[in-house]
Amino acid sequence: MRIATFNINGIRAAQRRGFEDWLRERNPDVVALQEVRAPAAAIPQGVFGKYHLAYEEGTLPGRNGVGILTLHEPAAVRTWSGTALLRLPGEEHVDRIGFDRGPLARGLSEFAQEGRYVEVDLADAPITVASLYLPKGGLPAHLQKPGRMRDEPDGGVRYQRKMRFLSAFARQLTRSRLAARAQGREFLIMGDFNVAHTRYDVRNWRRRGQAEGFLPEERAWFDSLLSPRTLVDVVRRHHPEVDGPYSWWSWLGESFASDSGWRIDYHLATPRLARTAISAGTDRDPAPDRRISDHAPVVVDYDI
Repeated sequence: MRIATFNINGIRAAQRRGFEDWLRERNPDVVALQEVRAPAAAIPQGVFGKYHLAYEEGTLPGRNGVGILTLHEPAAVRTWSGTALLRLPGEEHVDRIGFDRGPLARGLSEFAQEGRYVEVDLADAPITVASLYLPKGGLPAHLQKPGRMRDEPDGGVRYQRKMRFLSAFARQLTRSRLAARAQGREFLIMGDFNVAHTRYDVRNWRRRGQAEGFLPEERAWFDSLLSPRTLVDVVRRHHPEVDGPYSWWSWLGESFASDSGWRIDYHLATPRLARTAISAGTDRDPAPDRRISDHAPVVVDYDI
């Protein structure tokens, strides 16, 4: 079973840049999408081809939006908002389905309407699959230096917001993983975590120690998610102690050409599922002018 995660940085732009060709040529069974950035009515006609779509668009115009594409209609769909757009292949309706979302972990309701999380129970395998778009965040106030930042100093507001998300999401993630186990399902969460976990996950890591996405407290949080009994970083398991494979490069400068990237897109799987992975890596575009997104798809083949 080929499973991919892809931050497409806007479905309309990604379609123009070749998303449909990638989808057809790689032919995954499941794709987790992030930053779809489109209300349901604006999703290009036919862009998802033969796939079923479960989509949480959120309420932030032109931002966020997460989805999961599956070859078979999911057995169940869940989002934090309690609603989702569900489409069969070829459908174009914009109606959202409501369902009982269940209780959210403490602190998560602040983010529930933003289009950051959707999960499905696959119908053709005993797996629960989730797609996540985690907030980018910012720097804590004491690291903000006017004139040396791309964004205007905000006194640490974006940093504090991200840290609230991390704390709440860790609790919710444990709930989701245990709920899947109670149903006899493996659990796989994929997406853009906006955190580079280790020194091997960002180029020039020594210079990045005070950069958002590589702060010690963010990396410690990521540490807390992983263990041999809870979740495994599938790609790192296949590429131990090597730089990359990176999944994000800035559009600016020569970052892509020089492979000055970050690995911030992950497959985190329960241990039994992780052991079935037979190949894992990124679909890095062949040239800067042929990039579909500023992210590359992360693709894993599982022998299920």
